[in-house]
Amino acid sequence: MEQSFWLQKWQKNEIGFHNPEAHALLVKHFPQLGLQPGARLFLPLCGKTLDIRWLLEQGYRVAGAELSETAIQQLFAELALTPQVAEQGELKRYSAENLDVFVGDMFQLQREALGSVDAIYDRAALVALPENMRVDYAAHLQQITGSASQLLISFDYDQNLQPGPPFCVSDEEIQRLYSGAYQLQLVDAVEVPGGLKGKVTALEKVWLLQANR
Repeated sequence: MEQSFWLQKWQKNEIGFHNPEAHALLVKHFPQLGLQPGARLFLPLCGKTLDIRWLLEQGYRVAGAELSETAIQQLFAELALTPQVAEQGELKRYSAENLDVFVGDMFQLQREALGSVDAIYDRAALVALPENMRVDYAAHLQQITGSASQLLISFDYDQNLQPGPPFCVSDEEIQRLYSGAYQLQLVDAVEVPGGLKGKVTALEKVWLLQANR
């Protein structure tokens, strides 16, 4: 998936993937991460998700990575926060109290710049990437976070009926991508109301990934 695809989506405001409220599966299953108040979560390819507002309201710190600067400008505006903006190598860093978002190519984000992460919440990153990018993505995510625990949401549907994104990522592929570093547990699977994009029956699956220690 070319970067220009997502940048054009934001420029044209074609953001049907943006939920108008915090994701119900995050609210339901977040406690399974067992985090202490003040813990720091990393949200890859975060857009302007309202999950960030929800996490901040629960007393957590949030770091994100996002390709579109438009999305992050809208995020801070909707949160009524005035960011400090600084160059961070090839990226820009938008910062406010308890919130840091790195704008640009996530593969340019390094562990030293990201800082300490207690957990990952991946709702829209893995499923946004085509298969040929997912191996590199999973490896990079583990490298920059020290294989922090994850709450991962995937989609399971007939890819022949709907090209994606979001893409179908099978249980077997998730095992291949992450079983070397994590113990994986499928904690929920719910049918997408009305079907994915109103076109195809799909399951939204919630995975808890806990690092092998």
